[in-house]
Order: sequence, then C-alpha cells, then structure tokens
Amino acid sequence: MRLRGCLGALFVGSLLVALTSVCAFGSFTLAQQTVVDLGASGFRVDDPVQTLRCLATQQCADESANEAPPLLLTPKLTSMPADSPPTATQRPAPQIALAPSSTPPTLAALPSSLPPVDPRAITLLLMGIDQRRALEDDGPFRTDTMILLHVNPARRTVGVLSLPRDLWVRIPGFGESRINTANFKGDGAAYPGGGPALAMATIYENFGLRVDKYLLVNFEVFITLVDTLAPNGLPITITEFIDDPYYPDEAEGYNPVRFEPGEYRLAAESLLQYARTRATPGGDFDRARRQQQVLDAVRAHVLSAGGIATFISQAPYLWGQLQDNFSTNLELNDILSLGQLMGNIQRDDIRYSVISNLHVVPGTSSDGQQILIPNLDSIRDLVLRTFYPPDLSSSDLLERARQEAAPIVVWNGTQVDNLARDTKNWLEARGFIVTDISSEQNRFRRQTEIRVYGRYSWTAQALADLLGVPGDRILPSGDRQIARGVLILLGADAPAVIGG
Repeated sequence: MRLRGCLGALFVGSLLVALTSVCAFGSFTLAQQTVVDLGASGFRVDDPVQTLRCLATQQCADESANEAPPLLLTPKLTSMPADSPPTATQRPAPQIALAPSSTPPTLAALPSSLPPVDPRAITLLLMGIDQRRALEDDGPFRTDTMILLHVNPARRTVGVLSLPRDLWVRIPGFGESRINTANFKGDGAAYPGGGPALAMATIYENFGLRVDKYLLVNFEVFITLVDTLAPNGLPITITEFIDDPYYPDEAEGYNPVRFEPGEYRLAAESLLQYARTRATPGGDFDRARRQQQVLDAVRAHVLSAGGIATFISQAPYLWGQLQDNFSTNLELNDILSLGQLMGNIQRDDIRYSVISNLHVVPGTSSDGQQILIPNLDSIRDLVLRTFYPPDLSSSDLLERARQEAAPIVVWNGTQVDNLARDTKNWLEARGFIVTDISSEQNRFRRQTEIRVYGRYSWTAQALADLLGVPGDRILPSGDRQIARGVLILLGADAPAVIGG
C-alpha cells in the first residue's frame, strides 16, 4: 500500500508539526515514531517536491498508477564546518560592566575537550518567545525559554539542557548581557541570520558548544498542540504550592495563577501557566524543571496508544494553524534525518539537566540588573554529563560517590514508622554513610526526591540508582534545609524499594 497525494502531504505536515511540538517542550521521539508507524503499515513517502507542491496548492491526486522515486534519507544533517565558529557581527556596542563584587565570565576551553561523537549527531537550540496575541507585537523578542537538545546516535542518547534566562554571558559584538537578549539584539541590529544566529553564536562564544540548528516558536504553538492532541488535558504531578499574582496576561496586565500540590490533569492554558511561572523559591531553575516535566508529559501522551493516529489525523489543521508561529533553519531532509537519528532511543536514555544554582553565582550588573554569573568549569562538567554521559558500572559509580564523601541525610516524608531509620540501615549495608535522619513536617510525600547541596552529583546519582529515583527528581537546591551534602526525602514509593 502506498501513501501518495494528500496522504503524502499529511505525512510531511505531521513531521513539521512534530518539530514544533519539540520546540514547545522538546521531544524528537514523535517524529521517529511517526516514521516507524507508517513504515510498519506499508506506507511510502513521495518525492518531497511533489509532496510540498501538494501541500501548498491543496490539489492532491492519487497517482498510484505513476511510479515516483521514493524519498531518500541522508545519514547526516548539514552543519557548519568544524574549523569555522559562528561569525560575530563587527559592529561594536556598549558593554555593560558587572558590579565590582562580581566576576565576569571567562571563556571555557570546551571544544578541544569534548569527546568524539558520531558525525550524524546534532545539537538543536529550542527558543520560545513571549509573543502575545492581544498586543500584535512584531518584535524583536527576548527568549522566554532556551533549551539545547543534543541527539547522539553513537550512544543512542538524547541530552536536554535548559539555560536560565538571566545567565550573564558575552554576546559577540554586543558586550555582556543576559543570554535571553541575544535573539532580541540580533533581530534588532539586523545581525546576519537574525536573532537565532546571534543566540547560537553566543552559546559557542561562552560554552564552546557548536549549535547546528535552531527552532523558534511563540506560545501559541504549545496551546494549539495541546488543545488539539490532548483536549482533556495531560496528567501532571505538582509537588509544591505555587501562587503567582503577577503572571502576565495576553496584554499588559496580570492573570493570577495558583496551584496546590497533588495529581492533576491540566488543560493547555493551565499547563502553559504551570510551565512558565517563576513564583517558587527556585525561580527560573524550578521553572526549567517544570518545563522538562511538561515536555515528558507531552511526549508520553503523543506516543501512547492511538496517539500517533490522532496526531496524523490532525496534521492538516495543525499545519494551517501553526505555520506562522515558528521559524527554523531545519529543512525537510533535516526533519526526516532527525527522525532517523531517534531510532531505538528509549525514555531512559533521555537525560534532562538544568543550569542551576550549582553552576552560577547571583550578581548585579552595573545598571542594577539581577543576573546569574556562570561558573563555566561547572557548566562544562554538566554539559559532559548531559550530552556525553559516561558508561559507568554500579561499582564505578559507587567509587566516585565515596570519593565525594558527601554527608547524607534521610528524612521520612511518609506516615510509615521508622522508614528513615530502616533506609539508613539499608544504605549503610550498601556502603554509604548516613549522617542524620529525621521526618518532614508534612508526611504525605508521594514520590522520593533527592536534593543536592553542593557538588555531590555522583553521590546523588548513585543514591538515585539504588532507590529507583529518575533523573528529574534529583534537584540541586539552595533552600538551606541542610548546610551541605545530599538530602533524601522519602516518599510513598520508598517502602517497596527498601523492603524489596
């Protein structure tokens, strides 16, 4: 059976919308799953010129009687040559000096120390802009969200790294500023390639990471996708109270939002509010983790039973609604190649990370802006762990944890008596030393969580592996619950692990 004519257009539209859904909250698995599902059903995709012509003219006919060459997938994406970093504009701009108490960032020597990777690997910059319909604002825009995705076919892994908007960096040709202004400055100054090109150059300039492609959307993309594909909302576990009286509305006012801890099914608008608010103690760091949580909820829903069929059936509508709400330098062949690169990558091989308080120092610019000064050595280590995670045995991981000598504290967040004590004994039998145990004030925690106070990431990872805690529940923290070390907050899922 062949998929031709209008069905071919439907397929291409599905792939393009899949990429916009990735940009909204970053998962390429959908594109690959679409390819796999259609292939398993015996479908074939036509030549892209024919397909795009059909999509543009809406005049699609069944041409099964005529033979057409199949669409070929190239094994690698087009990217910049390895010896030519992004070009910075030559127009100078006034620099913003840091306050005397702050230290300006220095360029990390990252490119020469990165491990070799498959040449088909791609790093993609996902950007979300705060474009509001009611204002009819044509920009330029600051980026409300910046996420790096690294797809590595050699290791069959995906790394997802969120960048805080207040990160203080050097913007090539424009001096020092927050990283979220790079797109704004690039568009405003007619930088070659526009704001996205300057944002990509900024990442290379500061972190030594070459970005191959970009995808920029406004939040209309996310609202439309979720409303269409999940009209009954998506399941989300909210772990902390959120009260934001200053959440912005679509114009220039406020639309207060409030969330209580618990299990919910959030509709598109509420889901976007949950992902965008900064009204928690961790501010932008917490928001980045919530965005990644929503990312995974979208991915799980679309890949659930019937999800692909629903996605494909809605593709023409989505394409019509969304084509004016994103921009990208990805081409059709890039999209298909990304789908190919995502083959056989499982959820457990997607690693989520956030540049957090462990990797920055709060500071103030000379004009009074509250900024985050990067520790580039620490960020380099985070990049390596996220994009090139080491293949460590359990004994290797335990040895690295022992070398950190982190104080380990266990708190019982359940109503199970003596759970903290039993966990302490269980961990010590496996080579860890627990320095203190206690109970949380509110003992109704559903899921075990690990909080890291200081540079004890190997200890946190080793504990998470033992306790079955996923990576998105290993959280750097600055709430001063403990002075330093690793805090284990036991949830209702812990007794089964400890008892088992």
